[in-house]
Amino acid sequence: TMMISSVTRTTLNRLAKPQSIGAIRCLNVHEYISMETMNSHHIATPLGAVATTAQEAEHIYATKFAGKDAVIKAQVLSGGRGLGTFKNGFKGGVHMVTKPEQAYEYANQMLGEELVTKQAPNGILCQKVYLMERVYMRREMYLSIMMDRASGGPLMVGSAQGGTSIEDVAAANPDAILTMPIDITKGLSKYQAMEMATKLGLEGKSHEKAVILMENLYDMFISMDCTQLEVNPVAETPDGEVVVCDAKVNFDDNAEFRQSSIFSRRDHSQEDPREVEASKYDLNYIGLDGNIGCMVNGAGLAMSTMDIIQLKGGSPANFLDVGGGANEEQVQKAFEILNADENVKAILVNIFGGIMRCDVIAVGIINAAKEIGMKKPLVIRLQGTNVEQAKALIEGCGFRMILADDLEDAAAKAVGVAEIAKQAEHLRLGVKFEGFGL
Repeated sequence: TMMISSVTRTTLNRLAKPQSIGAIRCLNVHEYISMETMNSHHIATPLGAVATTAQEAEHIYATKFAGKDAVIKAQVLSGGRGLGTFKNGFKGGVHMVTKPEQAYEYANQMLGEELVTKQAPNGILCQKVYLMERVYMRREMYLSIMMDRASGGPLMVGSAQGGTSIEDVAAANPDAILTMPIDITKGLSKYQAMEMATKLGLEGKSHEKAVILMENLYDMFISMDCTQLEVNPVAETPDGEVVVCDAKVNFDDNAEFRQSSIFSRRDHSQEDPREVEASKYDLNYIGLDGNIGCMVNGAGLAMSTMDIIQLKGGSPANFLDVGGGANEEQVQKAFEILNADENVKAILVNIFGGIMRCDVIAVGIINAAKEIGMKKPLVIRLQGTNVEQAKALIEGCGFRMILADDLEDAAAKAVGVAEIAKQAEHLRLGVKFEGFGL
């Protein structure tokens, strides 16, 4: 049944507050790949083709869209493309095209340039454009399926107010968001699909087409191990067809072994290079905007570490969970990633050794320091398995590392040295921390 109360609070909050890029461990693919994947699951989409050069875009329009209006879209992994601005001054990542020379002109302005959007304020490189047949719409709707923790399974989200930012819709009018939990052991029932179509205001042929669309979307969601399948807008055409006009699809990273065909199309150029490098060593890394690098074992401890850094007046530069079974090579690589980050002014290592042995952490850090040097202040808090051996290794390694007895003490020291390093850099004092890099 349709629910718009307490079960959906978490979902509505998530819709109203867009996640930053890279904040979820999942594969995010370009729009044209999403459209191709939908076609393979019998989901209707407009005619489209991708181009990597302005000449190719012009040729595609002339041969595939002659006499028709088309839309050209910058292929970057960010929302809000239409309202974005390229760093060369060209405004908008989505434009209408009515003749071949327009396709060339727009593609030439987009390709090889970085598009700045609300979700990507630093810009994101556009290397492909997607030309899509213009769809004349009677109305626009929103539809998505996502894995939802609050309801314990897939959740279908719909709104009759599509074609615009769903986050803005959710924030301004939560009642406009319709949600429907789906029993994953039974799947989406025809009754549920019919109920959602009715709630969206569809009738007759459009209602029937929407039910088929939802069933196919759910089949794709499950068979492709999606974490989110978002369509905005779903268009109802004047002749009663229901068509997907724009789509965003995320796939569970843990399913890469059985979804190799889609994962082979991952565009690493659109991702944080630190996260790409970390993933090669099976490290759980998410880049943030602060200046204190964190290396922690366990997601819960990592979140607590980030919280206490902020309570002490600092700002974490990342979420980095080395896990319980990390080896010395993984620890060394984790330290190298933190040390190479120009935004990081100090590094805090917080390890509670249970499965993860403290001496393994110590050896990994020392090996990294020997290979690449240690130019940044390092604060270490270790507790648990083999902690005494780890402390002995650190004390005899020849590098100056700041040891802390508890997390609060460690966070305070990390925030303090990070601020000193930041101010020294700002004033161009050339301050060096005694013992580091020796």
